[in-house]
Amino acid sequence: MVEAEALLKWKASFQNQTKNNLTSWAYYPKVNTIPCNVWTGISCNSAASVNRINLTNSGIQGTLHEFPFLSLPNLEYIDLSLNQLFGAIPSQISSLSKLIYFDLSYNQLSGKIPPEIGLLNNLQALHLNENQLNGSIPQEIGQLKFLNELALQTNNLQGAIPPSFGNLKQLIMIYLYNNQLSGSLPSEIGNLKSLVELCIDDNNLSGTIPSSLGDLTNLTRLYLFENNISGTIPKEIGNLESIVELELNQNQLNGPIPTSLGNLSNLEILFLNNNQLSGSIPQEIGNLMKLTVLELDTNNFSGYLPQNICRGGSLQNFTVSSNHVIGTIPKGLQNCKSLVRVHLEGNQLTGNISEDFGAYPNLNFIDLRHNNLHGEISQLWGQCPQLATLRITGNKLTGSIPPEISHATQIHELDLSSNSLVGVIPKKFGRLTSLVKLMLNGNQLWGPIPSEFGSLTYIEYLDLSTNKFNESIPGIFSDLLKLHYLNLSNDKFSQEIPFQLGKLFHMFQLDLSHNSLEGKIPSEMSSMQSLETLNLSQNNLTGLIPTSFDEMHGLNDIDISYNQLRGPIPNNKAFQNARMEGNNGLCGNVGGLKPCNHSVEHKHTSKKAFLIIFPILGVLLLAFLTFALIERRRRKRRKKDPEIEIYA
Repeated sequence: MVEAEALLKWKASFQNQTKNNLTSWAYYPKVNTIPCNVWTGISCNSAASVNRINLTNSGIQGTLHEFPFLSLPNLEYIDLSLNQLFGAIPSQISSLSKLIYFDLSYNQLSGKIPPEIGLLNNLQALHLNENQLNGSIPQEIGQLKFLNELALQTNNLQGAIPPSFGNLKQLIMIYLYNNQLSGSLPSEIGNLKSLVELCIDDNNLSGTIPSSLGDLTNLTRLYLFENNISGTIPKEIGNLESIVELELNQNQLNGPIPTSLGNLSNLEILFLNNNQLSGSIPQEIGNLMKLTVLELDTNNFSGYLPQNICRGGSLQNFTVSSNHVIGTIPKGLQNCKSLVRVHLEGNQLTGNISEDFGAYPNLNFIDLRHNNLHGEISQLWGQCPQLATLRITGNKLTGSIPPEISHATQIHELDLSSNSLVGVIPKKFGRLTSLVKLMLNGNQLWGPIPSEFGSLTYIEYLDLSTNKFNESIPGIFSDLLKLHYLNLSNDKFSQEIPFQLGKLFHMFQLDLSHNSLEGKIPSEMSSMQSLETLNLSQNNLTGLIPTSFDEMHGLNDIDISYNQLRGPIPNNKAFQNARMEGNNGLCGNVGGLKPCNHSVEHKHTSKKAFLIIFPILGVLLLAFLTFALIERRRRKRRKKDPEIEIYA
């Protein structure tokens, strides 16, 4: 009865009485109301005393100020997670001396963690994560000698991790990530021999990694990423025989990778990226038979890559980009069928690319940009059915583009730019209907653009600049309605700009400069209302700039220099700062141009008017002269024959 009344009093304090799941909580004065197994979320012991409250995700909106801590002496289990509780955690929590499980996660609780929580001598699980708690972690938590789960992540906790945590010998799990904790990681953590998961990522920790962590031989997950930890990686980390996931990335670690990491026989995921690590990547990394993810990018590594990488046949993600690695691609990668993502860009790798890679059934992404690789593009890329991104820009590739690459029909991005490729674009490229970005610029490709390009209807970004493409710009580009970037500059295109380009309504950057284009600028181009940057410089364009360009309000960067354009510039703000030199016939109220006089400004209008009005005037004049001649003859006849005048 007392427990029921106390719980109902707490319920009465809720702000949303009708929107929670506690309709079964009711009091009947004439009946001995016992909530056991009748009220939602309430369970009792054999003495009919409440020992368990499980109201997770029950729509409760309120505080814990009226919670009957003192009236529930036998309470062992509280789960109030996934509600809308707010306010502070009352210090009266200490009265629940039998409490084993306490979960207030995923609420809106604020204030500090009460130090009285350290008096819950039987507590095994403390979950206060995903709230708005602040202040420091009370060192009294170190008194909870039976605690095995501690989850305080995703709050606003500050200060240092209490060294008293070293007393929690039964701890299996520590989650402190996504807070604002600072200071060093206490070496006392090494006392927690039962610890399986230690996640303190995304904080402001500094100092070094204590070598005592090597004593945590049951640890399977160590997350220290996104902190300010410095110093070297202790060789003792190689003693973590159970470790499966080791993530030390995004810190300020320096020095070499300890060779002892090659002893971590259960390691599957290793993140050391975004640090200041240096030296060679140990060949012993190749001993990690279960390794699936290896990310070492954005460091200062030098020397050679481990040649026996993927020895266990499980490697899926291999990332060593943005280092100073030299030598050849590891031989172990050629037959690594498990590969899904490979990042090797931004190094000094050498070797023949046509011999270093094979066919990969699961490969989705590979980036080899900005190395010193040579050789020809392998036909085997076409045997990668899941390949979505292939980037090999900035190497020393030669030969032609193999048509077989078109068999990889899932490719979204293909970047072969800045090499020495020759030949024509294979017509089979029309099969790559998933292409979104295609970059072939900076090579020595020639010939016309294949008409099959009209099938690339998903393409948004196309760069064919700085090659030797010739003939005309094909009108089929108008079918590429999603295109927003088109660069055909520094080629050998001739003839007129196709008026069909005006259909590309999403185009915001168009560069046709440094070609041999001729004729007029099509007025249809003014339909490209998304266009921001337009470069038509260094061509042989003639005639007037279409007056319809007045309405292209999105334009902000224009270069029409070194053509043979004439007449007034459009009344468009972008043309006030446009590059227009080398067009002697242009005029307007812009520095560097001569002003337009009336005859020049309306020359094209006057010419049209002349061609229309002159024939009309000629007809009228001829009619007038004919009428005058007839009238003159009639008068003469009247003078000669007066009778005609009388009858007339």
